[in-house]
Amino acid sequence: MSVAVKSGEVFVFTPENKAWAEAEIAKYPAGRQASAVMPLLSQAQAQNGGWLPVSAIEHVAECLGMPMIKVMEVATFYTMYNLKPVGEHVIEVCTTTPCWLRGSDDVVAACRDELGIGFGETTEDGKFTLLEVECLGACVNAPVCSIHHKYFEDLDGGSMRKILKALKAGETPEAGPQVERQTSAPVGGATTLTELAGEA
Repeated sequence: MSVAVKSGEVFVFTPENKAWAEAEIAKYPAGRQASAVMPLLSQAQAQNGGWLPVSAIEHVAECLGMPMIKVMEVATFYTMYNLKPVGEHVIEVCTTTPCWLRGSDDVVAACRDELGIGFGETTEDGKFTLLEVECLGACVNAPVCSIHHKYFEDLDGGSMRKILKALKAGETPEAGPQVERQTSAPVGGATTLTELAGEA
């Protein structure tokens, strides 16, 4: 459930999220509660409409008995955490070497042209935020972007535009490879082990 804080308000977990956080913290041995920092930050971000105000970072630090600066270090290191408000659709485009070699520049250009914004910006209507991220870990399917925690893979400029147009129209584009490929299998299908055992 998203319950965004307004300017000047103090962030606290909802009763449901507080119970969830306590169960998450209990997974770790005594004295190791700080190990729950990433899931608690993610839950706080989800509760606050996709971003972490300073008061949310402070609240997570309090829940874990950590210095606030240590929690801030985590929140500022990982690109999954947003430190300012984001749009309804957060478009995270990977531009690391494997994606760049396979055409992420065209994907980025399509996003900029279609949305009229650059990295770190949000459209005036608050619908889209465009972010540059480091490796999303799906290099075999490069170029890749993440939208709503779903991966859109094997992209090019045209397929990225199609995805964005679908989102603008209120549709849900199909995630996964945008070419004829089964998950991360070779494009064009299997070339080895094409017969079942006993058929030869």
